[in-house]
Amino acid sequence: MGDLNLTANIDRPDDFYEALLSTHDGLNKTQSDALNARLILILANHIGDRDVLKAALAAAAK
Repeated sequence: MGDLNLTANIDRPDDFYEALLSTHDGLNKTQSDALNARLILILANHIGDRDVLKAALAAAAK
């Protein structure tokens, strides 16, 4: 492991984006931010590789 995949890798990405946006429907800013934080932690736990997570943080900070 240890390599961050930055190439398109989501089946039907537009459908995922729509689902992500609809998950936020009706939430205020605080609730939406909390949902995003929970989602990040859930996905980070799923990835589990600290090097990949550090690379993702660096990529997102650019």
